[in-house]
Amino acid sequence: MKLASKFFLPLLVIGLLGCQSSPEKSAQHVINVPLSVPLASNFSNELAIARYSEFLLASDLQQEQRAQLFYNRGMLYDSLGLTTLARIDFNRAVKMKPDLAEVYNFLGIHHTLLQEYAQAYDMFDTLLELDESHEYGYLNRGIALYYGDRPALASQDFSTFLARDPVDAYRMMWLYLAQQKVEPLKAIEQLRANSSTLDSQKWSSQLVQLYLGELSEGQFLQQLGDGISNQQEYAERLCEAYFYLGKLYQSRGKTAVAVDFFKLALATNVYEFVEHKYARLELDLLAGNAAG
Repeated sequence: MKLASKFFLPLLVIGLLGCQSSPEKSAQHVINVPLSVPLASNFSNELAIARYSEFLLASDLQQEQRAQLFYNRGMLYDSLGLTTLARIDFNRAVKMKPDLAEVYNFLGIHHTLLQEYAQAYDMFDTLLELDESHEYGYLNRGIALYYGDRPALASQDFSTFLARDPVDAYRMMWLYLAQQKVEPLKAIEQLRANSSTLDSQKWSSQLVQLYLGELSEGQFLQQLGDGISNQQEYAERLCEAYFYLGKLYQSRGKTAVAVDFFKLALATNVYEFVEHKYARLELDLLAGNAAG
C-alpha cells in the first residue's frame, strides 16, 4: 500500500520540473516463492532532487517557498530509501513552516521506524490537529500505536481509517492485526464481517481471503502475477504479499519463516510502500528480541 502524500509544486518551479535479523536455527524457511527484479532507483526522482537542490540555492526565496521545497525534496529522498536525508529536510521544513501538516505525517513515520513512539504520537497528533480530514494520519498513528504495544488504541485509529473506505482490504488487514493482539477470536470474526464489502475483482481482497483460510497459501502465491502488466507492479504486489505472509507466520509462532518473508519484502526495493517500511521495523524488532 503506497503512502498517500501531497506533493506541492511552488509557483516558481511549476513548468521547470517535468508497507536485519540474525538467522534463526530452523529448517523452516521460505522456498518456491515468486521473485521479482528489485526496483531500480527512479531516475526522474533523482533528477528532481538535483533541481530542487538548485532552487534552494536561490537567495530570493520566501520562507514558505523554501519550506515547501525542503518538504518536496525530503519526500523524494524518502521514495529512494534515503531516510536520513529525508528526515533532515522534513525537520528543516517544519521549522520554517510549523503549520505544514503533511510534513508531520512523514516525521511521525520516521519516528515510528526508529522506535521513538512517543515522538511519533506527537507528530501524528499535530497532523490531525492541523488537518482532521487527513485520513492517513489515522493509519500511521495506528501503526505507531500498534508497534508501541498499545493495540487497543491502535484499533480505534484503524477503525476510523476503515470507516473512511469500508471496501479497502488493506484497512481491514491493519485493523485485524491490532485486534488480534487484544482478542484474537473477535478479531477474526470482525475480519470475516468486514470482508462482506470486499471487491473481489481487486487483488488485495486475496489478502483477507488468505487470513480467513478461504484461500490456501499455494493458491495465493500462484495468483500473485494475475493482472500484472509490468515489473514495477509485480514488485509492488510482492512487497505487499510478502509482508502480510510474514505477519501471518509470525502470528503462528514460525519466526524463521516470518523473517524470510520480511526480507523478501525488503528485497523488492519498493521504498514508498507501508509494507516495505515496516518489514524493516519487524526485522529490527525481531533482531532486538533475539539479542535480548
